[in-house]
Amino acid sequence: MGIICAGATDIGRKRKSNQDSICLDHAHHFFAVADGMGGHNGGDIASQLSVKVMPEFIKEHATLEPEKLMKETIKEVNRAILQKAEETPELNGMGTTVSAMQFKGPQLVIGNVGDSRVYMINNGHIYQLTRDHSFVQEKLNMGIYSRDEALRDPQKNVLVRSVGFEAEVLVDVFNYRVCKNDIFLICSDGLHGKVSDSDILHIVQRNLTDPARCAASDVERTTRELIAQANENGGQDNISVIIAVAQA
Repeated sequence: MGIICAGATDIGRKRKSNQDSICLDHAHHFFAVADGMGGHNGGDIASQLSVKVMPEFIKEHATLEPEKLMKETIKEVNRAILQKAEETPELNGMGTTVSAMQFKGPQLVIGNVGDSRVYMINNGHIYQLTRDHSFVQEKLNMGIYSRDEALRDPQKNVLVRSVGFEAEVLVDVFNYRVCKNDIFLICSDGLHGKVSDSDILHIVQRNLTDPARCAASDVERTTRELIAQANENGGQDNISVIIAVAQA
């Protein structure tokens, strides 16, 4: 299975720094978005540390079973952030989301902690493959209100799970069998919080009309257009997007 992948991160229109980081490890077909949080420079450091640690761990432990490798990779990030915070007390409490995916032939393994997301697009439909670890998602799970009502909740950015905040982190891991023409998208909430799923689908389909024949430049253009749309819609947060297209 051939994979064409591109990604970008943008500060947005309102923030003074970019606390998002992305990982594009083409050698191991591993891709991730980390959306940092924490006072001072904590969020920046947490997300940057994440994208440094993950490819190193993947390379050193490549023989692990794929799902175990994904889970242990994110747990290693958790340990690294906690250690950094212990060494630098002013960084105490920093953390990050991590949404990651690794292709192993026809198999895709997804790991997720927080509210960055992984989507899959195929045949005119968009599917959210991860579930947010947020206070709002907990309310949705309990049926307190609808998805549309959740968009107006003032607590929509409050996380119930993140990487680097506690000694143990619970990682959601999913296994998906990749089909030709599948398009996968990882993004921070700077995208999905400002651009609806239907608009994400529209932009991707307009730019990648024939996934089997698209080039890297097409994928790069699509990531830039998604970021531009999030900025056009307000750009209140940092915005990160990675797109991977499965080709024969």
